[in-house]
Amino acid sequence: MSRRRKNKKSAARRPYSKQNRRQNGKRVQRNVKDRLFRYLFEKDREALLDLYNALNGTAYVDASQLEIVTIESAVYVVMKNDLAYILSGTLSLYEHQSTYSPNLPVRFLIYLAQEYQMVIEKAEKSIYGGGQISLPTPQCVVFYNGTKEMPEKQTLKLSDAFENQKVRADVELTVQMLNINYGHNGRLMEECKILGEYSEFVAVTRECMLVEKDMQAALNKAVDDCIEKGILKDFLLENRAEVLGMLLEEFDAEKYERTIRGEGKEEGRKEGVAVGKREGEIKVNRLGLLLTEAGRSNDFLQSLSDRELQKKLFVEFGLEEEGEG
Repeated sequence: MSRRRKNKKSAARRPYSKQNRRQNGKRVQRNVKDRLFRYLFEKDREALLDLYNALNGTAYVDASQLEIVTIESAVYVVMKNDLAYILSGTLSLYEHQSTYSPNLPVRFLIYLAQEYQMVIEKAEKSIYGGGQISLPTPQCVVFYNGTKEMPEKQTLKLSDAFENQKVRADVELTVQMLNINYGHNGRLMEECKILGEYSEFVAVTRECMLVEKDMQAALNKAVDDCIEKGILKDFLLENRAEVLGMLLEEFDAEKYERTIRGEGKEEGRKEGVAVGKREGEIKVNRLGLLLTEAGRSNDFLQSLSDRELQKKLFVEFGLEEEGEG
């Protein structure tokens, strides 16, 4: 595989051209329940290759060599692995996090064990055999974009969780956590254009949510602003409804995660009077997912500004009894 450095001119690419949106002549099917980060990179192999090169200082050019091995569900882990792939003997495990957790290394350990199990099964070899089984070298990375201040880079170690720190551990796993909030890790953002635009998109979304009280209105404004500024423009134009559904899902999940960790109790107290509104947002989110899966994205977009249509759709999809609300 060629590793010749691409010049700046040839490196310029249209990230969401028709060629990138299709594989083997068929339109890529998208899961609206995916996280936006995964949604961006798993469906665009060129962007994923750019991310690998930016992280490792390499210059691979053949994205077809990427083998996606993302875990859809892991034992003992509630959330699926965000993104995993093998390239040139390296197993890259990526997680996108809006909250910091010191338990990330043990989560990656569980992911890694399951990935290696799949590698061994695919090789049709026994771990009890006399020959050594070749395993891809793991690289564990967390992309952090939460609102708490975090350093540009930091290393999390599994051994930090070990009870007896006086004993030298025979097992270690390290995780590199990178701050991808807008304004951080500039070189990485320049090397991987899509990651840079994703960072900008998140920043614009948060700004809109500070101005707009209604979450749906805020997200719609964020998408409009980014399209106007050329941030993920082609992607947002084509996938607007899906993106809105994922963002609503992610913000709900983020609040839930903070609640179960015992953080944001004061926030929860203040929001107590707004339970009805929050439940309404979740219901709208669910409607968006159902309409998108039914191929009716336009109805979802129209319902965001047409309350009567929204009520009819709630009834149609069993989210609300007729006359309710």
